[in-house]
Amino acid sequence: MPWKRTGDYLVYLLVRFLVAGIQAVPMATCQRWFRPLVWLLADVFKVRQRVLEENLRNAFPELSAREREHLIRRNWEHFLLMVAEIAQAPRKIHRTNWRQHVTLRQGRTLVGNMLSERPAVIVCGHFGNFEVAGVIVSLLGLPTFTVARPLDNPYLHDLVERTRSTHGQYILPKQGSRGEVERMLAMGSTLTVLGDQAAGKKGCWVDFFGRPASTNKAIAVFALTYDAPLMVNYARRVDRPLHFEIGLAGTFDPSATGDPSATGESTPGIPEVTAWFTARLEEIVRRDPEQYWWVHRRWKGSDEARRPVKKVA
Repeated sequence: MPWKRTGDYLVYLLVRFLVAGIQAVPMATCQRWFRPLVWLLADVFKVRQRVLEENLRNAFPELSAREREHLIRRNWEHFLLMVAEIAQAPRKIHRTNWRQHVTLRQGRTLVGNMLSERPAVIVCGHFGNFEVAGVIVSLLGLPTFTVARPLDNPYLHDLVERTRSTHGQYILPKQGSRGEVERMLAMGSTLTVLGDQAAGKKGCWVDFFGRPASTNKAIAVFALTYDAPLMVNYARRVDRPLHFEIGLAGTFDPSATGDPSATGESTPGIPEVTAWFTARLEEIVRRDPEQYWWVHRRWKGSDEARRPVKKVA
């Protein structure tokens, strides 16, 4: 409809204006601007307060009400800094200076698996700055592809797709792309995917912070079917904005059956692999809980549908 198209374009222009404004000022100035915004979001308008409170109460029952309030403020500050970093990273971080902004942990394993003739699967969560992590990986000359639902706003969708493809990240639509994903993996490509999104009734139910959570089975399926090393990746902010530690919380190689760190003495299956990478994601979040997206509903579904798999150490 014409009016919707006009509205989408106005939103697109607003986003471009805000991004240009963020890119035009130093990050320290952005931080100062964000302080009153954090106060408005957390204390005045209490945006997503019910979801935040519920998630933090379930994940960290030992925290007091005051400690949860403090964590919520830090969480909003992280979210705003993440937006600013996404806007500024393409201009501030490039091939000649990325080492000044990034510390790589387990870099040999990450790069080695991505350069191998075998396919690879990188799973991460809504933690740290996962968008900037993709930019850094592409700066190393390591292209990846991912699967995502197209944005409702076509102008914003085209903007995000152009930005990512510029850095060697390619997006396939979530619906109807299974055949293309399988073709890419068969060619030895690297798939990156978020592993902490609620997968509905058909997902694999595994424990996340002690509660059953429906998790996408396709991640384990792709790793096992295509003999692809599964690497749990993180990109956490350290010291100050635009400075990150990017590393691996764990690697599961389907060829190494009987790996005690993942499956004990049994041959791994979809539930075991799913429980393994979910446990690694939980370890990442517990280290820096303020850098996780507590604003989204990770735990969904009826109690009857929840059939958790024992967490794998």
